[in-house]
Amino acid sequence: MNSKMEIKKKNLKVKHTMESRSLWMDGWLRLRKNKLAMFGMWLVIIICFAAIFAPLITRYDPNEQFIWTEGISAKLASPSLQYWFGTDVYGRDIYSRVVYGARISLQIGIAATGISVLIGVTLGSLAGYYGGFIDDIISWLTNVIFAFPFLLFVLALVAYLPPSLPLLYMSIGIISWAPFARVARGQVIQIKQMEYVEAAIAIGGNDRRIIIKHIIPNILAPIIVQATLEIGSIIMLESSLSYLGFGVQPPKPAWGYMISEGKQFFLSGQWWWSVFPGLAIMALVLGFNLFGDGLRDALDPRLKQ
Repeated sequence: MNSKMEIKKKNLKVKHTMESRSLWMDGWLRLRKNKLAMFGMWLVIIICFAAIFAPLITRYDPNEQFIWTEGISAKLASPSLQYWFGTDVYGRDIYSRVVYGARISLQIGIAATGISVLIGVTLGSLAGYYGGFIDDIISWLTNVIFAFPFLLFVLALVAYLPPSLPLLYMSIGIISWAPFARVARGQVIQIKQMEYVEAAIAIGGNDRRIIIKHIIPNILAPIIVQATLEIGSIIMLESSLSYLGFGVQPPKPAWGYMISEGKQFFLSGQWWWSVFPGLAIMALVLGFNLFGDGLRDALDPRLKQ
């Protein structure tokens, strides 16, 4: 009899724990079970730490040209104990430039995504909450952004304006808000029909306060997932712009520009100049995509068991 009562109490305790668990805690517990997502998360964390502590894990300045101090032997030197990833035609250490290049890629990816989130969530929330004419205008604008060639628009901005890092991530952020607007609109349409939102409207709550205090906090999960996936796409876009010569300008170490400079030496045997920056792009984008996919599955309430 006592054993049955203990089992019953234990089951009730487990049930209470599962019910009282928050969405974020429940999502984290499910995310931990996804090995690919955890691999992607640690990949991103390692690259972020490498970018933050770049002066501590590199021996050379990324712009130092050893060809002036060590002679012709420092030109296109193959990977060795002295130069882990080799050197370029100017005698600069590729490893240092790859590590410092992570700072630029992450800065552009995070800043541009932040601008996209701000614009997209604002417009999407207004469209979903008010509907009618406002929804039609914002939805039409979103479809126009989706239909417009993304890369060509950014190229048009950065090609005719003075090149700078703020201009680059602002240009990317201004044109990449459409996915966030579409996600926010769909979520707001669902949430505004909830009882607590209807109650807030019934007691005369201000629209601005209802959107900020009651609606936006409840749509953060899909927005965070979309942002995680978008960072990888923006890093790829920044690398493409740098490869074409319209992104980060030299001598700053941009991964895309390094690939562009090194491609002419690839077939002659100096493969390291292009390969290592390419591997860095692949690792960072893969990490964000794997983590974003796992986060989407973990925070999806339909998958909760």
